[in-house]
Amino acid sequence: MIYEHIVVGAGISGCSVAYELSKHSNNLLLVDKGSSVAYGASGAAGAFLSPLLGKPNEFKDLVTKSLNYSTKMYQKNFPFLVHNCGTTRVPKNDSDKEKFKDYIPYMDFSYKPDGDGYFFKVGTVVNSVGLCKAMTTSFTNKRKKIKTKFNFDVKNISYDGEHWILNKELKTKNLILTTGSDIDLLDEFYIKIRSVWGRRIDISTTTNLKHNYHKLCSVSKSFPIENNKYRVSIGATHHRDIKDIENKQKDNEELLLKAKDIVDLEDVDIIKEYYGARACSVDYFPIVGEVINSKKTIEEFPYLKNGTNVQKERFTRYKNLYILNGVGGRGFVLAPYLAKQLANKIIDNKPIDDNLTLDRLFIREVKRMEK
Repeated sequence: MIYEHIVVGAGISGCSVAYELSKHSNNLLLVDKGSSVAYGASGAAGAFLSPLLGKPNEFKDLVTKSLNYSTKMYQKNFPFLVHNCGTTRVPKNDSDKEKFKDYIPYMDFSYKPDGDGYFFKVGTVVNSVGLCKAMTTSFTNKRKKIKTKFNFDVKNISYDGEHWILNKELKTKNLILTTGSDIDLLDEFYIKIRSVWGRRIDISTTTNLKHNYHKLCSVSKSFPIENNKYRVSIGATHHRDIKDIENKQKDNEELLLKAKDIVDLEDVDIIKEYYGARACSVDYFPIVGEVINSKKTIEEFPYLKNGTNVQKERFTRYKNLYILNGVGGRGFVLAPYLAKQLANKIIDNKPIDDNLTLDRLFIREVKRMEK
C-alpha cells in the first residue's frame, strides 16, 4: 500500500499534524518507535498552557497566537481532556516582580492581581497522553480513526523519484518528520536540535488547589482521587545532560521544594514520575516546513557562504519532505497552531511564517561554513 501521508513521531507535534491532515485524507499513517502515542517527551509533559509575559517580540507574538488557537481548538474538540481553570503567575524574586510591572502595558490576555502574582484566566492544563490518543482516535463527521504503526523504528528513508520509502518497507507521497530530539534521519548540517531533559511528578495530597500556579515550576489544579485525596502534577526540571536526570531523588526533592514555595501542599506522596527530552532549536523558534537540500543549494549558489542574498524561492528542497520540530517546553501550546500551518502548506501550498521555516537556520549555518 502506498500512503498519501506518513507522519514519523507520535508526540503532540506528530499527533497534531496527523489530526490536521486527516481532515483532507484518510490515506494517512502515523508511526512511532514507541509502543503508543506520547511515548516520550509529550507523555512526560505537564502540558500547562499559559501566556508568555514580556515586551513585544516575534516569539511572544507566536506564543500568543498559538495559545489563542490551541486553547480554542482543544476546548471545542476535546473538552473532557482540557481544564481551563486559570493560572497564577508568581514572580520569582523582587527583580522579577519589577519586570512583571513593566510588562503590564503589554499583557495579551486578561488578568487580575492574586496575592504576590497575577491570575490569567486563559491558563489551562491538559491531559497530555489522553489528548494525543484522542487526536488520533476520536473522530466524527465521517473522519476515520488514523492508522498507526507502533514499535516501528525508522532507520532510513530514501526517495525513488515519486515516493518516500521508510526502512525499504513503507511508501508514501508526503513524508512529515516530527521526531523531536532524534534527528538522525536527516543528514543536514543546518538542522540543530538541543535536548533539554525534564522530570515531572504526580503527587497525592490533601490540598485542594482550584487552579494552576507557576513560579520556578508549574503546579496543576487538584484532581480528586479518593478518601479526600487529590492528584496534583508538578513540572518540570531542566537538564542539558541525560545523566543529570538519573538522580531521581534530587530531582523530585527539587520539584517539591519549588512547588511548596508557591503553595502549601499537605500529606504529600509521590505517585508517579515521568521524564523526557524536550527538543529545542538553537534560536528557540520551532522549525516548520519543507526541508532544504543544502548540498544542491550550495552547489548552485556557492556565494551564500559569503553572505550574498539569494531569494529563498530558489533554494533546492527535497520533494514532499516536511518537518515540524523544536517546540521545546511549549509543545502543547505551539503544536496545534504549527500543525495547521504545515497542513495548509502541504494541501494548498500556503506560505508558512518566515520566522518558522528552515530557511533562517540554513542561511545562518551556511555563513559559518569554512570557505
